Parts: sequence; C-alpha cells; structure tokens
Amino acid sequence: MADSNLKASGSVVNGSTANNSVKNKGLSADKKEKAKELTDKFVQLREEALKKGLSEKEIRESFLRPSKSRDLRRLLSNKTFQTQVLVLVLAVTVAVKFGLKDFVHGMIYDSRCLISNNIVFSEIARPLADCEVCRNLKSVPIERHISAETFLEQYAYTKIPLLVKDATTNWTAMSVFTYDFFKKLYTETEGALVSVEEECQFFPYKTEFSTLEEAFNMSDARARYEPGEEPWYFGWSNCHKEVADKLRQHYRRPYFLPNDSESSSIDWLFMGGPGIGAFIHLDSVGRPSWQAQISGAKTWQMIPSPECESVCHEINITVEKGDIFVFDSNEWYHATFVEPGELSITIGSEYD
Repeated sequence: MADSNLKASGSVVNGSTANNSVKNKGLSADKKEKAKELTDKFVQLREEALKKGLSEKEIRESFLRPSKSRDLRRLLSNKTFQTQVLVLVLAVTVAVKFGLKDFVHGMIYDSRCLISNNIVFSEIARPLADCEVCRNLKSVPIERHISAETFLEQYAYTKIPLLVKDATTNWTAMSVFTYDFFKKLYTETEGALVSVEEECQFFPYKTEFSTLEEAFNMSDARARYEPGEEPWYFGWSNCHKEVADKLRQHYRRPYFLPNDSESSSIDWLFMGGPGIGAFIHLDSVGRPSWQAQISGAKTWQMIPSPECESVCHEINITVEKGDIFVFDSNEWYHATFVEPGELSITIGSEYD
C-alpha cells in the first residue's frame, strides 16, 4: 500500500478518526467515499487485531510497512549495502583489467551471499504471478483421507493452497517435539548448531536472537512463557544429517504426496508463543511446501500478488494441531499469527 495512504490513515491505526474530516476537505464525493472505505477497513482490521491480543505498538508495526520507494531509499543509504556494491564494482573492475574471469565466476557462483537479500531486489526479480490460480478462490479447501491421485490432480502443482485434517496420525512427533527436545538435540549433537549458522538459515523474526544457539540459551522462565517474560517466535532450517535422521524417527512423509515426487532433505521448523509470527513476505524457495502443526494453532494470512489484486481475494486459514497445510509460498504473500494457548511448533519441507 502506498506510503501516503498509510500516513493519511495513521490516526485510524491508533484508534482515532478525528482528523479525517480535515484531511478529506477538497476531495470529490467519489474520493471521499473511497477514503471512508479505507478508514473503515483500517478500523475493522485494528479491532480484529486487538481481539487477538495484539498491542497498539504491534498493530502499528504490522500495518505501517514501509513502501518500496522508501525501502529503496533506505537501501541506497545503507552503509553495508554501499560497501557491498563498492567491493563488487572494484572486484569486477580488477577482474576485467587483469582478465581474471575465474575470479569473477567464483565470486558470483561460489559465494553464499554476494549481496544481502532485500525486499526491493526480491520484488524486482519476482516473476509475474498467474492470477488464474487464485481467481474466485475465497477460502482454503479442506480435505480428509485424500488420495495421492486426487492430490496430484487438484493441488500438488496447481499452487492452490490446501489444508489436510488427518495427516499426522500416529506421528510420535505430536508428543515428542518440544522446545526442550530441540534444545537437547541441537546442543548434544556435535556440529548441529554450527550447521544451522553456516549451512542453513535462522529466522529471528521479532526476537533479539541472532543464532539458534542464542535462542536455546534463553531462560527457562522465558522458554515457558511465564507472565512478564518477553515473547518469542523464531524458525530455522536443518542441514545436519544426524539431526535429520533423529527428527524423521518421529514423523513420516505426508501420505498424500505423489509417490514419484522428490522431497527436500531440508527440514523447516518454526516455534513460538501467541502473537505475530512472520510478517508479510514472499519466499523464493522454488518449490511448493507442506507444514505440519505439531502443537498449538497458527493462522495464515495469504495475500495475492499486486498484479492479481483485482481478480483475487485475501484468504485466511487457521491450522490446528495435527493439520498439514500445503501451499506455494513463492506464489502467495503470507504472514502468520500464533493463536493464544499452547506453544506453536511446526515442521515442514518442500517437494518436487
């Protein structure tokens, strides 16, 4: 949403519409009506957020996302980014001057991350979405006892999201996977924590943690979400084979995946208490994925790409304990909200 629109409706996010009449002076009747609709929408979203337990500060942080133009200005003024660009330009200049083609190739293709990922670069590089995927889709389909054939025909590679209600039957993960289980597994398995930091990814979200090791070093009181403790929600991917083998002793490949589909060797895990989980974003993992709700409940907010807004709808779905949610995170902008109650723990992977 445009930065100017957010500024004009800032008082609505804070629960007041007192200044709207002043701001709307001089507008045509049509524009006044559209402004009123926008105001009403913000009021409605705010009330829903408050009912879910969000604070005013969290609402502002969630709604008042910077525009792409502001992101670009911030990126260009960022010293780290400027340094990265300068190093890249100097390296390429030296390589061209001295004919070091292998050096350039190594920098580009062997480096883990030449330039840090950024919302502007991601949006520029994003291919246009196929709006037929979400046209007329107003809710997430829910299935039980779905066969692999039906899943393949209707959902597997169509980019249509799906909730499967009976997909974790007999998984010991439902009772075994806890914060303490993961903490013990990673701290007692040699190289596991280092593997996440050097080979995989860690997502701190709204916490101060910079590594999985720091997350597992929080106090017992905070880990148990005792009153007065800071909330937390984080995620990570696992690239450690020994850890993967132990995790997969407690869960199985979802029964409805096509028999000839190839599953990723990387597990994705997300864990945290009530409140905002991940803010709205779009992934670039290249494949559709599934995510099993091991404990707690998490609501997914899915928003179509900007080019599809005129024909598609925002859809929400609450995934409860025992459910598996299948969707293409490369196609849908998405955010998550952990519902009050039990700690939310999910595990998932990609398939091809």
